[in-house]
Amino acid sequence: MKTENVVADKSKAFAIRIIRMYKYLCNDKKEYILSKQVMRSGTSIGANVKEATCAVSKPDFYTKIGIALKEASETEYWIELLHETEYLTDAQFNSIYADCQEVLKLLMAISRTKKQNND
Repeated sequence: MKTENVVADKSKAFAIRIIRMYKYLCNDKKEYILSKQVMRSGTSIGANVKEATCAVSKPDFYTKIGIALKEASETEYWIELLHETEYLTDAQFNSIYADCQEVLKLLMAISRTKKQNND
């Protein structure tokens, strides 16, 4: 029986969107440098969340979540850059940026829990 893990599900779905955006940027826009950066950071979020689910201790868990949060913040930057350099239209940007913000908020909430609990 699979238990629901919202942040794991959303970060994986976001990674899939990032991979599709990467393919679009390479194939249609012939952009290879920024797209590679956003692919690395955008797919790393879910990988670190997945690692956190198998953490051996609370500090290990929060370390992985912290890395995922940093990767999400970096991804936000690359998405903004792609938009501001006109590789992404306003509609494309608004859609993927909203997903990035959602993942960021979830990760920040988990990080705040750690600070509140002093773990």
